[in-house]
Amino acid sequence: MADKKEIFADGIGQIHFAGNMVRFDFVTLQPTGEGEAPTPVANVRVIMPPQGFLGAMNSMQQLIDKMVEAGVLQKNENTTPRG
Repeated sequence: MADKKEIFADGIGQIHFAGNMVRFDFVTLQPTGEGEAPTPVANVRVIMPPQGFLGAMNSMQQLIDKMVEAGVLQKNENTTPRG
């Protein structure tokens, strides 16, 4: 990975499932005007097969669990599951 490229994103704008692939649109917050809230602008799309998406979600959950254990994040017991 000598030519590793680093990309910054403020978050994910949208996640799509199209053409049997999961598509993440990453956004950065761009300033608009003085005193106005920044606007999210899509700048990178990552596309992966469903199996890759599930693996990524599993890895993210493991990282969240470690961050909770380390005290970096706190569980919010008041959230209701979507479904």
